[in-house]
Amino acid sequence: MTTVNAESIAGVVTTRALHPERIAELAASRQQPTGLAGETGRLLLVAADHPARGALRAGDNALAMGDRAELLSRMVRALERPGVDGVLGTADIIEDLLLLGALEGKVVIGSMNRGGLAGTVFEIDDRFTGYDAGSIAAAGYQGGKMLFRIDPEDHATPATMQACANAVDELAAHQVMAMVEPFISRRDPDGRIRNDLTTDAVVRSATVAAGLASTSAYTWLKLPVVDDMDAVLAATTLPVVLLGGEVSADQGAQFAAWSKALASPNVRGMVVGRTLLFPPDGNVEAAVDATVEMMTP
Repeated sequence: MTTVNAESIAGVVTTRALHPERIAELAASRQQPTGLAGETGRLLLVAADHPARGALRAGDNALAMGDRAELLSRMVRALERPGVDGVLGTADIIEDLLLLGALEGKVVIGSMNRGGLAGTVFEIDDRFTGYDAGSIAAAGYQGGKMLFRIDPEDHATPATMQACANAVDELAAHQVMAMVEPFISRRDPDGRIRNDLTTDAVVRSATVAAGLASTSAYTWLKLPVVDDMDAVLAATTLPVVLLGGEVSADQGAQFAAWSKALASPNVRGMVVGRTLLFPPDGNVEAAVDATVEMMTP
């Protein structure tokens, strides 16, 4: 079992300061996963790319993901549970996990566009400030993820759409997964962007995302769980992974909705972040194990 404590964090900082080349060496030498089927037959990935967009809240704690040592500890605990196949994150998170020895044999998905900082006037203009296709392929990672929000009233949307289409093409050229997370989004009266989670909106966003780029051969969709998932999943033939979403006070109801959606053969896995890392009762292992049990045929 990997222990994340003050000593191991100090080791990460020391290596970053004195031997930064060690990160590339570890990426090149790490044990690769056997594929994208997942230990249970479907992928379970732990997501932690929120901090790079300034989104640190989990439940009632506005800065829950702001303590890096605590976040890494929770991630390592989750990654060591049976049935957890890998991670989705930005370079800083993934490199910390490499230095902690937590990514051997794991699927790694690099987060690509983090420029739409939460709560800003330019949030929809989601620039690609993280990984690009070349760096993902060079590191031996299994794919790249992009957030694609469509605001019908924001003229910045087409630029993000074009950037996502280019990224899908570039990832496909390297024969690695392009994970697209689409939403139709609007600003509320207070100016905050809210994702429309009605069935109609999710169906529309999924069909637009599936049509990005000159090929969809390597495209997977990351979709939220909504009331009528049958209609959402009927909208595409692309592999779908379910988005875990916000931490819910009613974890039982949230797990029941996931379990129902997982019954569809279209669903190839789940990508869950705060719900597993910061569950209401604080028990990371129990939350992960319950999710793995849902995914097991």
